[in-house]
Amino acid sequence: MQIRIYYEDTDAGGVVYHSNYLKFCERARSEIFFQKNAKIFDKNTGHFLLTKANCNFLKPAKLGDLIEVKTFITKLKKASVCIKQEIYKDSTKLFEAEFTLAFLKNEKVAPIDEAIAKVFTDLAKEQNLSLASV
Repeated sequence: MQIRIYYEDTDAGGVVYHSNYLKFCERARSEIFFQKNAKIFDKNTGHFLLTKANCNFLKPAKLGDLIEVKTFITKLKKASVCIKQEIYKDSTKLFEAEFTLAFLKNEKVAPIDEAIAKVFTDLAKEQNLSLASV
């Protein structure tokens, strides 16, 4: 997913503020569901809650840059998913993170809905990734 860096994304020096990298990753994860017409945002289906984030800020993005967020599903468990995301400007990696998301239904950890799990397995297949599952 490509994102343009606007003034609102930056600090006074025109450099992307650190928390916005997390927002960019969240947008890219949401976009996956929008593209697949998955009902992840329906309260009857359930939703994900971020439980762990390991972030590496490598180089800054700046005002006007066009960046790309790449998303990789690394592990699919019964009630959680592990995702690796990378942000690039051209071929330069600016940011990388690993996220663990737990699936909740009725405010409790629950097995991931089959249709949502299929979104993840399909994405891994499209990327020719071997998806670890437990």
